[in-house]
Amino acid sequence: MEYVPRALSRRLTEYLNTFPLVLIWGPRQCGKSTFAAHELPHFEHYDLERPVDFNLISADPELFFSDHPVNVCIDEAQRLPELFPVLRHLIDKNRENGRYVLLGSSGPLLLKNVSETLAGRIGILELTPFTIKELIGRFSWQTRWWRGGLPPVYDLGTGRQQTTWLSSYIQTVLERDLPNLGIRVPAARLNRLWSMLTSVNGQLLNVSMLARSLELSNSAITNYLDILEGALLIRRLLPYHANIKKRLVKSPKLYIRDTGILHRLAGLPDESSLESWVHRGQSFEVLLVEELIAAAWTDLIGPEFYFYRTQAGAEVDLLIKVGDYICPVEIKLGIEIRQYDTAGLRHCMQDLGIERGFLVTRGNETRELGRGIVALSFAQIISGSLYPWAYQASK
Repeated sequence: MEYVPRALSRRLTEYLNTFPLVLIWGPRQCGKSTFAAHELPHFEHYDLERPVDFNLISADPELFFSDHPVNVCIDEAQRLPELFPVLRHLIDKNRENGRYVLLGSSGPLLLKNVSETLAGRIGILELTPFTIKELIGRFSWQTRWWRGGLPPVYDLGTGRQQTTWLSSYIQTVLERDLPNLGIRVPAARLNRLWSMLTSVNGQLLNVSMLARSLELSNSAITNYLDILEGALLIRRLLPYHANIKKRLVKSPKLYIRDTGILHRLAGLPDESSLESWVHRGQSFEVLLVEELIAAAWTDLIGPEFYFYRTQAGAEVDLLIKVGDYICPVEIKLGIEIRQYDTAGLRHCMQDLGIERGFLVTRGNETRELGRGIVALSFAQIISGSLYPWAYQASK
């Protein structure tokens, strides 16, 4: 497949003009190296998974950067933590922006090293797998929903090849990639938990239930969830807390972030099986949640993400917060809109004093539903037209 332009391109340009060092991080096989090669043709590119590059840089990092003072991109930077103090010293001597770019597979150790060593000197960007918006015109949104967004899947012709590749990807992440990040947890145990999460995807996280099912302690489950989240494989979406009289839930919602991985872990045999899958609605929800969050990080400045739910059950799937502005979004798999579909939005908007809310459906029509609620078509989400008001407010 030919190169697919990424929405993060504009953000990368902004960051190169703002910071001496930019880190692009993301899950394995999300397209970081391809993106960097396309966007930074004038940079010298090194990959620390190549022995020749690793030996060249690790032998004497200060000498390497003395010979390569600008326009250097280093892939898999987490493999050489010694880079970070050297870069700090070089940047403090010369604050010229756009000198270095690091690429890194996700992991807590990478961000820990960056935050401790390079705070104030580095801009951090997350590259996600392909979004629907990036693929539209090449593949249908239904194809993106079924396959997920990992780029190598789109170079494979048959459904059987895609299934085989995703199975291998899951195995490789658990058996090689996470151990290489310093995580020492039995792969079989993480695989059992990851697979079990398919049945609670899009629901409130119940650590005790998972612990009982796997005969593990609550702290062990929490640790394993931290690992999967640090690898950008799951998302724990936090509840929004406000100073209101109603009691709000405290547990996060859990999502397996890539729908292709979700469907493979759930054992769905082919695309047609998605139509009758009992968790189909939750799968569509995570598809839209990830699409909206990716678009917000591209279009807005400093967005925050939550969901809203009271103890009485009034719920909104996603709140996008920019400064003092809150954009509530409810996601509906179907096309027909019934009165009770907007009940959660109405309660949330009244509780939080919000004037505008959105209901996203698979329909083609965009229309006002009254009380400040707008029904948005799926096509408008793909075009990214949800955020103009928030973008202006966040400038």
